[in-house]
Amino acid sequence: MAKILIATNHSYMLYQFRRELIEALLADNEVILSMPFVGHEDDFAAMGCHCVETPIDRRGINPITDLKLLRNYFQLISSENPDKVITYSIKPNIYAGLVCRIKHKEYFANVQGLGTAFQKEMLAKIVTVMYKTALKKAKTVFFENSANADIFIKRKIISPNKIKVLNGAGVNLDTYPFMPYPADETVRFLFVGRIMKEKGVDELFSAFKRLKDEFGKRVQLDLIGFFEDEYKGTVEELDRQGIVHFHGFQTDTKPFYRDCSCVVLPSYHEGLSNVLLEASAMGRPVITTDIPGCKEAVNDEETGFLVKVKDADSLYDAMKRFVGLTLEKKKLLGKNAREKMEKEFDKKEIIQQTIEKLLGA
Repeated sequence: MAKILIATNHSYMLYQFRRELIEALLADNEVILSMPFVGHEDDFAAMGCHCVETPIDRRGINPITDLKLLRNYFQLISSENPDKVITYSIKPNIYAGLVCRIKHKEYFANVQGLGTAFQKEMLAKIVTVMYKTALKKAKTVFFENSANADIFIKRKIISPNKIKVLNGAGVNLDTYPFMPYPADETVRFLFVGRIMKEKGVDELFSAFKRLKDEFGKRVQLDLIGFFEDEYKGTVEELDRQGIVHFHGFQTDTKPFYRDCSCVVLPSYHEGLSNVLLEASAMGRPVITTDIPGCKEAVNDEETGFLVKVKDADSLYDAMKRFVGLTLEKKKLLGKNAREKMEKEFDKKEIIQQTIEKLLGA
């Protein structure tokens, strides 16, 4: 039995997307979770995990708080003395990775997306140096798409032989079952995610306003998620006008996937979008941007449509085209989407590939 420490920046997200992997690891190993407590800590404890609260400023860059995080990881890894360490997201990857390198611990990092870190060249240079230092002795670095892995290779952060590209976290095909396509005459578009610029909401709102002017009550846009402060007024006003229906954060998105006609995610960057996998697994077509982290989940014209990134006209054209499809064609796109998930994104297969690297199973 090995003692495995998992460090991440969000307990809720870990439970949502890695719960099945942790269950598999618990079968023959002791698992310790280091994370901020923002939901599901009790569920993890009930599973048999030992949970350690580790505060992390997920977005800020503050040397004092980051040094404190580094110290916390050093104390935790020293006291728990794990056999293996698995990290998720940039700060655990870097700071827990640094501690593992110093203490000669076997560790595995997960790069779930590049986020904003590589969008600005000066910040990218700093992050490159930090990643290169932290991951130098990593056993394996998991990526969710090949394009992100190629950037790490190009920047000489890690060698190609340490890379393992997975199809994201996969999707639980039992949790997200295929559902019959709705026969409602209203075309219900659904956006699930943080309402922020990088998710493409400016383009989405622009495109849908045009659709609403053209089709009126024949189209509807539902929004699920938190909004960034800068979008509070915009979302509330659009909701007041009846242009969008804002439902806030939802712990269970399945009823919304079930009732929608199509999921729309015009994101600027993703690791591999779980929203697209979940919607597709339930038999719903998707419209998303032709970028790494989104395009892998879609067969253009077969399971949905790919559009140009940061292009409201391209998004409008695709959404309008979808409205004009026959019900049978929409059903076919959804059926194809489910089949793609079964062939390529079954979470059981992703877990097996991960464990083979972690434990040599």
